[in-house]
Amino acid sequence: MTREEACRDLFGYIEGYYNRQRIHSALGYLTPEQAERKAR
Repeated sequence: MTREEACRDLFGYIEGYYNRQRIHSALGYLTPEQAERKAR
């Protein structure tokens, strides 16, 4: 697998399967998107 293929597959996983809505206790019960915005 090339680096380009790995990046494409990882992007596909994140965009297609990763649950961005689930809250996480490690993030102070924020969604991953909320935690990312707060960190900026």
